[in-house]
Amino acid sequence: MTTTETQATELTALAAEAYVFAYPLVTMELTRRQMTTPGSSVLGSAPLNSFAHMPFTPDASFEGVVSPNVDTLYSMAWLDLSAGPVRLSVAATPGRYFLLPLYDAWTNVFACPGTRTTGSGAREFALVGPGWQGELPEGMERIDAPTSLTAIVGRTQVNGVRDHPAVHAVQAGYRLTPLTDAPVSTAAGPGPVDLVTAPVDQAAALDAATFFAMTAHLMADNPAKPEDAPVVERIALLGVVPGRPYDWDALSPEAQRAIAEGAAEGLARVRSAGRTPRAEVVDGWMTPYDIGSYGTDYLQRAAITAVGLGANLPQDAVYSLCRADAGQQPLHGSNRYQLRFEAGNLPPVNAFWSLTMYNDRQFFVDNAINRYAIGDRDALEFGSDGSLTLLIQHASPGARLESNWLPAPEGSFNVMLRMFWPRPEVLERTWHTPALCRTG
Repeated sequence: MTTTETQATELTALAAEAYVFAYPLVTMELTRRQMTTPGSSVLGSAPLNSFAHMPFTPDASFEGVVSPNVDTLYSMAWLDLSAGPVRLSVAATPGRYFLLPLYDAWTNVFACPGTRTTGSGAREFALVGPGWQGELPEGMERIDAPTSLTAIVGRTQVNGVRDHPAVHAVQAGYRLTPLTDAPVSTAAGPGPVDLVTAPVDQAAALDAATFFAMTAHLMADNPAKPEDAPVVERIALLGVVPGRPYDWDALSPEAQRAIAEGAAEGLARVRSAGRTPRAEVVDGWMTPYDIGSYGTDYLQRAAITAVGLGANLPQDAVYSLCRADAGQQPLHGSNRYQLRFEAGNLPPVNAFWSLTMYNDRQFFVDNAINRYAIGDRDALEFGSDGSLTLLIQHASPGARLESNWLPAPEGSFNVMLRMFWPRPEVLERTWHTPALCRTG
């Protein structure tokens, strides 16, 4: 192997590493552009430093996002903190679980005002970007954001469709107000913004030159963490330096080819990891615990970005997905199943839990009783011994048993158990969801 071939191989490997590292940063920016561009009809769109409140829980006709839920109404915002701090006001929310996780430009949750962390009383927070110096109004709690680009993906508990008006009142109590008179940039970015193509697909379509040019540009206002320094130092060998224009044309054709091959390899790694994000599997239930804040686990961070941008910290919510029964056979609507919780062994949560049904495309299942999830806020029937048995099947089990019925489609399906504000036994992995048992 010649020296030139050796250098090309090293460039390819380095470009693949750099792609995985920067994938969340680039995808966040593409999502931000799409959701803050005037005229955007993308769900959750709003101008910078403004909330967009989801007013409804979806039904079976909704296919806007995969794996939707009927547990919470969303409140989303994209913030630009480069012009100065932004005030986040939260009105009192007694008896209502909520969380307002704050994401940096690399998709890490760096703070999460909400019931678990800050309680249900009215609060005033100042979200402060990197490098800002100044005095804050008295009585405000300072939250330092590690990057100028920040996102909020808030969730507020909703107890069925009739509860929507009450949740709307809570959402109205979430407010964002700039604390300085400096104008906020409204520029969506260079060139036209694609308001149709999903950001993950836009990211995948970027050539290596554009991808790494965006990376270098974005890292100026959205610095990597101190523990990322070794990677930042290595990717500088590709010419990717924070704040410095990326000079693709200065590279030799051989180097360009090697870097392009590395970017393609990086994308393949992200896609592969996204298909099977790292999770603990017990009795057929797959539970990812290492999400929301990733440290130096760059592949997991990229994988979760690719399949579910805006993941919660496990302390706020743990999701377990099941595609197979106790016999390790795929779930199918031609069969009947039971999920049985013994007395005293319900999902241990401080807030609430639910079990949601999805078809093989990860959308809700149309059914005669319009039930897409079932959980502890429903009128469930318990056994005389205190146990709870949920019936998971396509056909109704009969009017007497419908209280515990989660309707399934005729074909393949999967179910997801969501546990909001899980107790220590969930986080310490000593409590696990029982296996789904086929009964017919």
